[in-house]
Amino acid sequence: MTRLSGHFTLRRGGFVLDTAFDSAGPGVTALCGSSGAGKTSLLRCLAGLETPEAGTLRVGGDVWFDAARGLSVPPQDRSIGYVTQEPSLFAHLTVEDNLLYGFRRLAAPARKTTLDDVVDGLGLKALLPRRVTNLSGGERQRVSIGRALLRSPQVLLLDEPVSALDVAGRADVLRYLRQVLERFAVRSVYVSHDLREAARLANEMLWMERGKVVAQGIARDVLTDVRLPFAELDEAESLLDGVIEGHDAEMGLTRIRCANTMLWLTQVDAPVGSSHRVQIAARDVSLALSAPGAVSVLNVLEARVSNLVVAPRQPAQMIVRLDVAGQPLLARITRKSALALQLQPGTPVWALVKSVALAE
Repeated sequence: MTRLSGHFTLRRGGFVLDTAFDSAGPGVTALCGSSGAGKTSLLRCLAGLETPEAGTLRVGGDVWFDAARGLSVPPQDRSIGYVTQEPSLFAHLTVEDNLLYGFRRLAAPARKTTLDDVVDGLGLKALLPRRVTNLSGGERQRVSIGRALLRSPQVLLLDEPVSALDVAGRADVLRYLRQVLERFAVRSVYVSHDLREAARLANEMLWMERGKVVAQGIARDVLTDVRLPFAELDEAESLLDGVIEGHDAEMGLTRIRCANTMLWLTQVDAPVGSSHRVQIAARDVSLALSAPGAVSVLNVLEARVSNLVVAPRQPAQMIVRLDVAGQPLLARITRKSALALQLQPGTPVWALVKSVALAE
């Protein structure tokens, strides 16, 4: 899998992008942060659409940018696919001709995929003869993703590709995008202001603030970093990787193993042995110092406190990061409860998880 590493210094008006990164992959790297953090600026530097004042960019074994040497590979010569919020498709062409626009310009040995593979992966067969002006927003974005994949890029850059879509269109595109990113295994950088959305796609995550990468690591670790602003939001959650071990049709439940921990959730239509991520909202996790007796909560997990902080904007709340068999789990409780339990890093606890769902 292609490695991305480098650093950039770029000034635009009062904004300064001054950041370093080293992303070994595999798979999808999510680039997250609040509006104005510098996500798109960093992506444009990767694409060669911005020229930093200083820095380097190495992609795999190749150097695409080195300010000190005066080296900058032009955008058209960088092996990238670029998908933006608004698909820039050719209105006078059919869907098929839009898909093939870059593909036809590639030498045969450089073609790593086929039109049939991309059409199948993105569900585009019925759309091929249509003009793109007759497509929905979600359909146009799927065509845009397909065209980018057919360029057989070393790196696929996706700049908030679903942010301009309605809820239904967003869900539709994300479903197909997950499938093709796994299927084609292309090195991808996914920009999003929505941490939950990005975490569902990404293996790795970079968090930016004021032009700098301030956190980088496995997606589930960054998602549960108590130092980041997402952890104190009402929608804060954890993602655990697991494998479905069985179904209890009579009770309407599915059993999934996450590391050495077993979880129950409402029965899902997925085969035994399949891998999934489960989501657990921080507000749905309660803590106890001893194993509870008879309770209605199905998922009671042994855990240990890794870290805890007072929520900066909600000082009555405490954000607690737990270690559950090597996977991080967030809990949000009141400061009063944390003091009563005398919680501190290393404290063994029992986590009572009220709700578990697949992260789809």
